[in-house]
Amino acid sequence: MNKLLESLVQNGERIILGKGKSIRLAVACLLAKGHLLIEDLPGVGKTTLAHLLARLIGMQYSRIQFTSDLLPADIVGSNIYSRESQSFTYHSGPIFAQVVLADEINRATPKSQSALLEAMEEHQVTVEGVTRSLPEPFFVVATQNPTYQIGTFALPESQMDRFLMRIHLGYPDEADEKALFKGKNRREMLAELKPIVELEQFLDLQKKVCEVVAKDPIIDYCYRLVAFSRSCGRFLHGLSPRGGLALLAASRAWALLAGRDYVLPEDVQAVAPACLGHRLITAEDNAPIGHSAVTEYLLNLVPIA
Repeated sequence: MNKLLESLVQNGERIILGKGKSIRLAVACLLAKGHLLIEDLPGVGKTTLAHLLARLIGMQYSRIQFTSDLLPADIVGSNIYSRESQSFTYHSGPIFAQVVLADEINRATPKSQSALLEAMEEHQVTVEGVTRSLPEPFFVVATQNPTYQIGTFALPESQMDRFLMRIHLGYPDEADEKALFKGKNRREMLAELKPIVELEQFLDLQKKVCEVVAKDPIIDYCYRLVAFSRSCGRFLHGLSPRGGLALLAASRAWALLAGRDYVLPEDVQAVAPACLGHRLITAEDNAPIGHSAVTEYLLNLVPIA
């Protein structure tokens, strides 16, 4: 099982050079049945990573380009009147896929962003009073440009909280960027990529994540992190129970990626920045706290035992 997951990550590293930790976090997010937010500057590989995940696992893939004029019906679908049948027929939107790339999600208006809320939480959409189930598994992989860029709308806290993880890619180092310049076109490589894990195998891996043991000391450690975020006074509000559950689920997935059936404190610390950073807002500047700040402030001040 571990060889299968290692092969998954290694093949991802062939496409996106020098970002092994980010790829592992992305795979762990999907193993934990969570949605993923990739936040970074344009051109660093956010969309490529989303497409890569779908290709490696052999899942149905759909892309929605978020723009300021996007409407909710463009995402979930709508009823269209047919003159021939003299009735309305539902035409499904691109949300009906196993992996949905919400590209540049913060370039759409809050009204369009909100169309994803029910889908991400309930795995269903409701159009004109009729509820329709989405495919299983169902993942939203969203990309987001920095909020200081022109034409962006900040995601509300309720939307951010639906993402299990938020990760950054950043610039590659010198050796990896030179290898990227010399190498084959990444889109061509993606087109040639064969699934490493069949869908049924991936569903079995998700079940394995649920079986990874988190003993009481790990539960206590996760709770102390959550409780400290509420009592320390640095944040406008502390982590919700959903944030604590996200941390625990991601820790189990990270342990499985490491070939273990039990969680260590190191697993919690490895995923905490990606799981908690977008859920915490500093009281000083009313802005989401960064990855490094979460690691420094929470993990350094809350004892493991």
